[in-house]
Amino acid sequence: MVDKPLTTLVDNMQTAARDPSVTVGSVLHHIGEASFAPVILFISLLMVSPLSGIPGSPTLSALLIILVAAQALIGRKHLWLPGILLRRKVPPERLSKAAKWLRAPAAWFDGHSQRRWPLLTVRPMRWASMASCGVIPMTWPFLELLPFVTSFAATAVALLSFGLITRDGLYIILGYAVIAGLLGLALRVFGLF
Repeated sequence: MVDKPLTTLVDNMQTAARDPSVTVGSVLHHIGEASFAPVILFISLLMVSPLSGIPGSPTLSALLIILVAAQALIGRKHLWLPGILLRRKVPPERLSKAAKWLRAPAAWFDGHSQRRWPLLTVRPMRWASMASCGVIPMTWPFLELLPFVTSFAATAVALLSFGLITRDGLYIILGYAVIAGLLGLALRVFGLF
């Protein structure tokens, strides 16, 4: 396990952004294709950043996270994604800007993680968190009509995946708290609560 998983992901984003023809596949290569939770964390961090405002990026990100989470849940050893997704271009200047924007929060979270409440990070709770990471993005294509709204849901996915990587149950709880808050807000907006 990496000592500073978020900082390492941001560094890998910056490295990938140096390629003028960066693709989803090359970014995944930089962050490690056999690591499901780090890939989910990376994609969700992109949606927390200003990149979530780019039309189409929430839908593409949702599709990627759903595919990755499903593979983790069925027990695959290595990540597989269709070539059409792997060849999708990523604007290098926006990826670099997102990495710069995420650097300070990443360092803060890395500095404040430790092994807490490990029961929340092992089976069957690990599967529940991974399933939540796969279900939450199913709403993103519909939320794409409202710019940057996916950032809130992506925060929950990022917290859950970060908790799984660092084995820190506090972040798992925070991820579920964000989900509960979003559900409560949605129920209130639609007059059901």
